Amino acid sequence: MSQLLLLDSYSSDTGDLTVFEKIFPEHIKRVCFIQGDDNITYGGYRHKSTKLALVCLSGNCRVNCKNTTVQEEFVLDSAQKCLLLCPEDWFFIDSFSNDAKVLVIANQPYCTEELVHEPC
Repeated sequence: MSQLLLLDSYSSDTGDLTVFEKIFPEHIKRVCFIQGDDNITYGGYRHKSTKLALVCLSGNCRVNCKNTTVQEEFVLDSAQKCLLLCPEDWFFIDSFSNDAKVLVIANQPYCTEELVHEPC
């Protein structure tokens, strides 16, 4: 089931540091980012075994998730919000602001055979 976490952030005179650690019990295997605008929908799939963490580094977007028991909507509008997606979470991302940049962190390398386009 998807889960929204608040990442630890530390402020000083030189800026803010937001820490991404201890999110996955296994190693991180892939890091990428998505740039979108309000006309784009990204996703429309779930994974067979991959876990994802999504962080909107700038701007904002909406993430719609559905699994066998729950349908949820999350707004990522802060670099401190981290949305964890489990393999059973079918999702799509939309309503990107023009300055949106979404960091995607995964516990598996990219593989098209890993994608399932139907919800659970």
